[in-house]
Amino acid sequence: MPADERLGLDIKRAEQALIAAKQAAVRPAGLTVPQYATLLALAGNPGISGAALARVCLVTPQAMTVVLKNLEERGLIERSPHPWHRSVLETRLTETGRAALEAADERAVVIERAIAAEFSAEERKTLRGLLARCNDAIARAASEL
Repeated sequence: MPADERLGLDIKRAEQALIAAKQAAVRPAGLTVPQYATLLALAGNPGISGAALARVCLVTPQAMTVVLKNLEERGLIERSPHPWHRSVLETRLTETGRAALEAADERAVVIERAIAAEFSAEERKTLRGLLARCNDAIARAASEL
């Protein structure tokens, strides 16, 4: 398949541009993109477990363990045993973590708004559908390897 017909390169280019822009956006708040994504997920899901956070943030449980350790050491999150399932740690934002998230999100949302402004509502819906089809195609092809 010729290189100019490979959509994977275009998808990767867009992903790299997004991650670089988000990294620049959240850096002044003292966060990395994975830390920002974790704090954002925690804001909407207080008490969520590390394993569930990993799924929400699309990282491995091992990677999430490192992110959570760093966030906890910096006082941005707190973890405590679940009242009924003592082996599960609930994770919550601290006030310091909420402030860091708000500072980072104020800048990161600029990027999201710029992307959204490029497309009409119908085009955004279409793009999401096309990306979902890409994910499905990739999963099918990977399962056939």
